[in-house]
Amino acid sequence: MTDIKELLLSRIRDVADYPEPGVMFKDITPLLADPAAFTALTDALAEIAERTGATKVIGLEARGFILGAPVAVRAGLGFIPVRKAGKLPGATLAQAYDLEYGSAEIEVHAEDLTAEDRVLVVDDVLATGGTAEASVQLIRRAGAEVAGLAVLMELGFLSGRARLEPTLNGAPLEALLTV
Repeated sequence: MTDIKELLLSRIRDVADYPEPGVMFKDITPLLADPAAFTALTDALAEIAERTGATKVIGLEARGFILGAPVAVRAGLGFIPVRKAGKLPGATLAQAYDLEYGSAEIEVHAEDLTAEDRVLVVDDVLATGGTAEASVQLIRRAGAEVAGLAVLMELGFLSGRARLEPTLNGAPLEALLTV
């Protein structure tokens, strides 16, 4: 696992003062552009999906789509996008959540999840945990079970894990990297 961590870290670029002064943005586009690193990431996340017994993968808009879709294909599972409100046609379930300044809402197609599903949530970064927490609530409201949450990178200093663990109710939270 050390080798994969080193590979992944070597392909994540720090961008100072983005999107605002004082923020050190972790840019994963160099990782996505490197086929060996992207494959290693996909394999690691697919192994988590298999280990948790997931039947479907949810990707959170937008980078969760980029990571979650190949994970689902690699693990032989269905992929479901969780979108910002108003982006999905047809019947949806919505979940509101609070942001630092205001609130937001995410949606999923209501018919894409059933009581037989065990769902792994995949995203690029766990920051404060608000979007991930809302996705877990959405999965449960749809009647499905949460198999876990898997992210490329956890920003430990933002305490998203502490916020999420009660909501996850024993389902695993796995971060390949913690920064």
